[in-house]
Amino acid sequence: MKRIIFGIFSFFSVFMLAQNQRFIYEYKFVTDSTDRNTTDQEIMYLDIAKKGSKFYSQKRFAADSIREDRIAKKMRDFTGIDYGKISFSVEKSYPDYKVLFFNQLDVDYYKVNDQRKLDWKILTEKEKIGEFNAQKANVNFAGRKWTAWFVPDLPIQDGPYKFHGLPGMIIKVEDNTQSHSFVLKGITKISNNQEWKSDGEKKIFGSLYEIDQDKYKKQFMDYRNNPTKGMRQMMSGNTKITMIDESGKPLDMEKILRDREKNAKEENAKNNNVLELYLLK
Repeated sequence: MKRIIFGIFSFFSVFMLAQNQRFIYEYKFVTDSTDRNTTDQEIMYLDIAKKGSKFYSQKRFAADSIREDRIAKKMRDFTGIDYGKISFSVEKSYPDYKVLFFNQLDVDYYKVNDQRKLDWKILTEKEKIGEFNAQKANVNFAGRKWTAWFVPDLPIQDGPYKFHGLPGMIIKVEDNTQSHSFVLKGITKISNNQEWKSDGEKKIFGSLYEIDQDKYKKQFMDYRNNPTKGMRQMMSGNTKITMIDESGKPLDMEKILRDREKNAKEENAKNNNVLELYLLK
């Protein structure tokens, strides 16, 4: 992947000539609040087009491409695909900045209409970040206090994840516990035929449920408390699910579900520092 850092004026000229730009962010996060020395990270893309923007994981994007290629070749082996740790994506429409959040919980997919407002407090403090002259702003959002740095010379009121609404591009944002941060690492131009497609148009196994933020919070907690609920509901209905080992012998689905539930609950106990902390309260 080619990464380019532009100076303010050179990037501004490029942006005005072509809408399609990819902002590359490094997302660092601590999943377990009791072990702050262990930090995960993932490269995230913020693709900007005339219609709006899409924020998603580089690894997830590559994994989906590999999976679709295998499906097209009628392959049934999906092993060895690295989906990364970030499953969600965020889409914002222009010029109204309507926020849509997409994520999978168990076997179900959710399209979440997030209408929460970001009440920014713009400060006078400024700082040089890379090639950019940035200005500081604060906001309380989703159970965390965030500090953002935006560039007034980049007249795009957007940023990583759900952050937007400042008079300039957000190039860095971090919560006050320093356990979640997004930092701009590069900018590249993407061609018109690479313009992002909504996750609402993706072919998925199962259903896509359109809900609001309050209902998503309930589904999120339900999934953490009962991580195999969806799979069990499918098995109790008309859907027959069979898994086989390498020799073709059917596996014990009940044992698989019990193991999956045990492992999921153990992971959830460690994953106590989610990005939107209010989901756990």
